[in-house]
Amino acid sequence: MTRLSVNINKIATLRNARGGNYPNVLDAAIKCQQFGAEGITVHPRPDERHIRYQDVLDIKPIIKTEFNIEGYPSEQFIKLVLDIKPTQVTLVPDPPDALTSNAGWDTIKNKMFLKDVISRFQSAGIRTSIFIETDTELIKNAADTGTDRIELYTEPYADLFPIDKEQAIAPFAKAAETAKIAGLGLNAGHDLNLDNLKYFNQNIPGLLEVSIGHALISDALYLGLENTIQMYLRELK
Repeated sequence: MTRLSVNINKIATLRNARGGNYPNVLDAAIKCQQFGAEGITVHPRPDERHIRYQDVLDIKPIIKTEFNIEGYPSEQFIKLVLDIKPTQVTLVPDPPDALTSNAGWDTIKNKMFLKDVISRFQSAGIRTSIFIETDTELIKNAADTGTDRIELYTEPYADLFPIDKEQAIAPFAKAAETAKIAGLGLNAGHDLNLDNLKYFNQNIPGLLEVSIGHALISDALYLGLENTIQMYLRELK
């Protein structure tokens, strides 16, 4: 079964809106794991508008499943990841002021930069993943960086799915096949939800992990966190 990693950034967004420590991010991470999540994802940004760097340090000791840290590989981010040594680091090309991750790496233009960063993480025993779009040439070049996995940016799939699901999935299926041939593990994330997740999972061979935050936390407001996580897990069977 494809693993579900829950991104808890939105829990931190809610906490930060009021100040204080409620809802408690650490407690949310613990509960997500207790309720069946097979990983916890965080994405600290330079302005700390949701997950803070201190949160990442505090969360590490309570992770019993997999810990995935996403972010742009600035020196500050690299130091944080090397200090914590999570299961996986997912590299995204976000500028500091990005609202959310909305594009993948150009692995041709940034190949040497990514290769250097990835080697630093892998030397510390950290699995690496690159956030990327479905362009097959970029996926082939991702393999040259030495990364262990790629994470497919799935917003284009989610946008087209209600209109034409077969057309929506086609470039992702092709990308998955390219990744397999290149020897890359495959993750996915961004705008996956209870409407489109099952079809994506059924039609993407070799999908190892999905990282879901915004939709899952939003659903939990209506359905409850435990019930919501179980619903997402059922979509991945």
